[in-house]
Amino acid sequence: MTGAESTAEIGRRVLKLRTERGFTQRMLAEPAYTAAYVSTLEAGKVRPSEAALRHLAERLGVSYEELTTGRSPHDATRLRAALTDARRALATGAAEDAAGLFAEVRDEAERLGFAEERASALLGLGDCALETGDLTVARDHFEAVERLLSGEPLPRRVPAIRGRAVAHLLAGELRYSCYLLESAIDELNASGLHDPYALLLLYTAAIAPYMDMGAHARAVRAAELALALAPSVDDPGLIARMHRGVARTLIAEGRTAEADASLAKAQELYEQLRIHTDLAHCHWMRGYVHAQDGNLERAERELRTARDMLASKRAALFTVQVEVELADVLRRRGRTAEAEALLLPLLAHSPAAGTAPAPGGTDTAPAPGGTNTTPAPSGTDTTHAPSGTNTTHAPSGTNTTPAPSGTNTTPAPGGTDTAAYEAGLTADRGAVHAGGAHRLLGLIADERGDAEAAEEHYCAALSLLERTGAAGDLADLCRLLGDLLRREGRLEAAMDAYRTGLGHRAAPGTTTLGPAPAEPPM
Repeated sequence: MTGAESTAEIGRRVLKLRTERGFTQRMLAEPAYTAAYVSTLEAGKVRPSEAALRHLAERLGVSYEELTTGRSPHDATRLRAALTDARRALATGAAEDAAGLFAEVRDEAERLGFAEERASALLGLGDCALETGDLTVARDHFEAVERLLSGEPLPRRVPAIRGRAVAHLLAGELRYSCYLLESAIDELNASGLHDPYALLLLYTAAIAPYMDMGAHARAVRAAELALALAPSVDDPGLIARMHRGVARTLIAEGRTAEADASLAKAQELYEQLRIHTDLAHCHWMRGYVHAQDGNLERAERELRTARDMLASKRAALFTVQVEVELADVLRRRGRTAEAEALLLPLLAHSPAAGTAPAPGGTDTAPAPGGTNTTPAPSGTDTTHAPSGTNTTHAPSGTNTTPAPSGTNTTPAPGGTDTAAYEAGLTADRGAVHAGGAHRLLGLIADERGDAEAAEEHYCAALSLLERTGAAGDLADLCRLLGDLLRREGRLEAAMDAYRTGLGHRAAPGTTTLGPAPAEPPM
């Protein structure tokens, strides 16, 4: 605001307050000033001195700050209460409804010049966009928070950095997600800002992309550091999120009983806090744990609960990701028709993208091995199981590929939120899960003897997962594709597929991330 604008605004404010109180200009001015001075001030033609403003503020019954800035001492309290209401709406209701409340607070905070409350509202808008799967919008909001708080200490900006990293993870940009988180961890530790809350937030968020990239040792270390930091943090929601992340590493080590116990702790906290989306993610991951143990009936029950909870919150991206996990359980229970009916609509709305050819002139890149994969619990804190098991991934999202030509698509199952299906798995939303869906459809086609459709689905899955850098599933897909090509008598192509898969198994757990971030003094 320029000096002239500030003078005019103060004049309008004095006029408004004087009129509301029924004062004449003379009553307001005396004994120190004249009515003519007040008239000139209200017209914006004179810049009042601090002494004049303090006199007028006392006469009008307001603070000097309120008169000069228009901000009441109660405005910050009112905005913080509105932020609490918006957070509660996000926890218990639909993200779109909460976004409306956050937007109102953002606009009001901007009008009043409250930077902290405006940043909190933008952070809430980013969280809402993550839940609805609007990843570009989410990144924009988180970046706006970082710009707004650019002069603040790094711990203040960490929630926005974490949010942006999660958005990139869900978009399939795993390495960049790791880069954001590790850079912030290094900066915190190098500068001596060993803020337990900020570090716990960053280490917990890093587990998912580490696991998806096959950096299991780094994920385990992040989980260990998170557990060590937890006693220093008094935030039940963050502690619950930490338990979900730690469960990922326990599952990867085959410690399913401990993973389920960790998830039970998280679920109890989310129930107490009434955070419905995160509670649904606990049901999602517990379903995955039961599937790992071979208890498919309980797994199906947990996954259906998670799907229904997420659909009721209109969390479209997470809902379709659960559908892929549920389809894997149904296929393993011998209900392939139901599994196919769940999977095909998830890809039906994907933009057309070329399927990758089979190896032997192909550019596909599969990874660590022997894993039977399906996409995973909770895009934010999800997990890979060890190789040789039926795995689940954290969502990502790159170019998805349509169902093979000639395949009949099936409408969304009855009773399911159709908005989730209209969103589907698209170019920027859920590529890892899209790859998992194609893999499952390839298995179903292979089992019924349709080699052509199976090959198309396997190659589509390879193309998707290669772009994300999700190392946990590519080698298994190469094995499946190699076995299919060998049965078809295409031995050279089969050998190429096996070689590609072996290349990824040669150094399990390695990544292109570079050195691990510095660790805080514990």
